[in-house]
Amino acid sequence: MSTRPSTHPLPAAVPTLLQTGIGVVAPYDFALDRELWRWVPDDVTLHLTRMPYAPMAATVEMAVHISDPELVARTTYNVLPVAPLAVAYACTFGSFVSGLTGEAALVDAMVAAGAPAAVTTSGALLLALHRLGINRIATVTPYTNDLTAGLSRFLGEAGIEVVATAGLGLIAQIWAVPYETTVELVRGVDSDSAEAIFISCTNLPTYDVIAGLEATLGKPVLTANQVTMWSALELAGHTAIGPGQRLLG
Repeated sequence: MSTRPSTHPLPAAVPTLLQTGIGVVAPYDFALDRELWRWVPDDVTLHLTRMPYAPMAATVEMAVHISDPELVARTTYNVLPVAPLAVAYACTFGSFVSGLTGEAALVDAMVAAGAPAAVTTSGALLLALHRLGINRIATVTPYTNDLTAGLSRFLGEAGIEVVATAGLGLIAQIWAVPYETTVELVRGVDSDSAEAIFISCTNLPTYDVIAGLEATLGKPVLTANQVTMWSALELAGHTAIGPGQRLLG
């Protein structure tokens, strides 16, 4: 038997796989899982779950339905077996439709269900605006006029002035809106009086337009998925990835 040493090097020791888990509670029609992952570093895993399907269009009726704290608590419970360090409710209109009190009730419901820490999209927006020292914004939404007005009321209740709005009036397939449409709306709604622009709705793709718009407009451009992941990752002790995005700088 040959005792000649092998010419094949031994494999390097594989480091222990350490992953931080973040739970994400999304509405049943959420279609942008891949976009959320783009803000996430390699040592973080997202555990997404969806609310039970209900045959509704993206209207105030749907927003009220999916903002039921009891429903959010039950859905949160589905991700707890994998021990996330934080849970995010990834829906803008579902977290602003009942005002600041309703948003706080959603956070309380997730924590009561067992989430170690929790945040909603609308709550994350307020945290981001506070972090950046912004008090006046313009908003872009895919919503109908009543929902767009509801976002303005929520922000006004929190002491944020909305100086201009633009909406698409959509009630379905928001995820299919092309980047070009969103960019045009943002440029059209911008003005010197707006310290920042917020693009609402977690079902509206935005990752690839943020840095370019910020460079062009010279001000922060915040989006629903961006602020949600930024805040959830901070709760879990991590930093979101988004080159050229001012909130993450």
